[in-house]
Formats: sequence, C-alpha cells, structure tokens
Amino acid sequence: MLPKQRILGAPVYQPGKPIDDVKREFGLTEVIKLASNENPFGCSPKAKEAIAAQLDTLAIYPDGASLMLRWELAEFIGVKPAQLIFGNGSDEVVQMIARAYLEQGTNTVMATPTFSQYRSNAIIEGAELIEVPLKNGVHDLEAMAAAINDQTRVVWVCNPNNPSGTIVTRDELEAFLQKVPKDVLVVLDEAYYEYVVDPAYPQTVPMLEHYPNLIILRTFSKIYGLAALRIGYGIASEEIVGHLDHVREPFNTNTLAQAAARAALQDQAFVEECRKRNREGMKQLTDRFDEWGLSYFPSQTNFVLVDLQQDSDAVFRKLLEQGIIVRSGRALGFPGYQRITVGSAEQNEKVLQALGSIVAGALK
Repeated sequence: MLPKQRILGAPVYQPGKPIDDVKREFGLTEVIKLASNENPFGCSPKAKEAIAAQLDTLAIYPDGASLMLRWELAEFIGVKPAQLIFGNGSDEVVQMIARAYLEQGTNTVMATPTFSQYRSNAIIEGAELIEVPLKNGVHDLEAMAAAINDQTRVVWVCNPNNPSGTIVTRDELEAFLQKVPKDVLVVLDEAYYEYVVDPAYPQTVPMLEHYPNLIILRTFSKIYGLAALRIGYGIASEEIVGHLDHVREPFNTNTLAQAAARAALQDQAFVEECRKRNREGMKQLTDRFDEWGLSYFPSQTNFVLVDLQQDSDAVFRKLLEQGIIVRSGRALGFPGYQRITVGSAEQNEKVLQALGSIVAGALK
C-alpha cells in the first residue's frame, strides 16, 4: 500500500501515558495522571445528569448542526448562532482550518514550540511551514508578522500557549493584527481561556467585528472537564464558518457531548470554583519551585512548565516508577523541563514529594 508520501512526515500525536498502562508496567495500584491538562475536579454534576438523560437516545443520530448548543452558546458568548462551528474537540476545528485553507504552494506561520497539531495538519495538506521561535516562552508576534508573505494563508496564535502556558497581551495582539493582511486567516487558539486571570489577556470576541479574518478556538475539554466527550468550537465570521462547513464531517459531535456541554455551560459556579482552585494549586507548586531555586514559565493555564535541569525523559521515568504521570519536556521542545498539570491539593503534594527527592539527588 502506498500512502501519500507527505503524511509520513507528519508526526503521530503522542498522548499522555494511560493510567492502566503504568499500573500494569510497574505493578502499582494507584497512579496520578497530570500529563494531559485535564481538570482534576471532573465536570459539573449537571453535565452528568444531562448525559444520563440521553441514554435512551443512543440509537438515534445526533443533531448534525448542534442547534440547541449553538443557540445557547451563541447567547452566552454574545455572537450570532451562524458564527459558531463545532468539532470533535477543538482539534477537529484545527483540522478543518488546515483542510479548507492550506495546500501545496501555500504556507502557514506558527510559533515553535506550540501545539503540535497545527504543524501536523499543515504537513498533511502539503503547505510550507514557517516556524518562529518563542521569545522567553512567549509568541514573538513581531517576528511572526514579518514572516508573512504572499503565499501565507493561516497564522496560528496559541494563547495561552501550550506547552509554555504564557500569554500575549491585548496590546501585543492588537499591534499584531494591524500588521496581518486581511486575506490571511489568524487562528487564536484559546483552549485555556477560562483559566486565565491576568487582566492584560485580550478579550477577543469583540475583535471579530474589526478583524473579520479571525477565528477563535475554545473547548469544553479543559475547565469544563468534558475531555472524554470531545467537543470544542470555533467563533468566526459567517463567511469563515461557511468555508469550514464544507469540510466538516456529518454528525461530528455526538448527542452526549452536546447535552453535557449545554449543561456545563449553565453551571458557571463550577467553572469559577475550578479556576480558583487551579490558581491555589498553581501557587502550591510554584512556591515550592521557588524554594528549590527552579525556573518555570509564568502560566495562565492549568499546567506549569518547570526546568528541573535534568534529562527530561529520565525524570519522567523516575516519576512513573512512583505512580505519577507528567509530560517530558523533550517531546514538547523543552529538554530539561517537565510539563505538570495542576492537580488537586493532595495530588500536587504527592508530585512535590516525588520531585523533592529528585531535586535533592541532583544537588548532591
């Protein structure tokens, strides 16, 4: 069998190591997974109730247009229903964008390191990659704007950025958008939007009126705790949504996901509590890192990228042996670092205890 040769150059996404795999490999009964930036507090009880209420409808295809969710989310955000596109996670919307706008003879601009799926989907579509290194862990928007040329079709801005957790500010983003040609699509990936507390972070939905070449990506996988159900969305002009609808798979979001997302949206008290507890957990981790003299990027997400100044894969393995799954920085473009999801207070303490022995051993 002969596949398209260019797809062989697209890296296969490597998710966080499964809990059951670690239990089996090391003979453990308890494992903490803090590798995939999931919500350690789960999802709203209202979402669980909504899922249970749909269990007798599993033989029926889902609403392909996600109408009820579309109407309710549009009202919540303050946009027209036709300005929304839904995906099997926001990952699928990334795929739609690449499929709709990229091809051989075009290029796409992105930071590096950033979310890997921008790169993978561009390779699959045969587009040229223009990758601009982060500057102190932050998107170098000035250099990214300078990299745009006549063949550029899409620019990706992950804000907050994964894996560094850093943000570009309102003023920085506005200055950048003013430099981007109006026929170049700017993707603002805001998967961690609900976790941000920095007042300098841009509120981008109002920008759609002034910059019709924007699409904003968000998800129910992170703070809403619905990662298993895979539902995300894009917010853009009706024209852009129309383009993406041409490449969207039918019935791409399922009935349980739509029902759970609608219920989760109505429980903003849960969201606020998760945001509060996340900041407490972040402080719990970074206070200890400060004590140990470790450097880390200032994060506005539910994870922190910390420099342990040791071989990333070796540290990753030592933590696995203690039943703790994090993410090796080597695979993320940050050798020497570990990306650690903020867990519950108890989970964070277990991680810190395990890291303490590793850090102490390095200092001997």
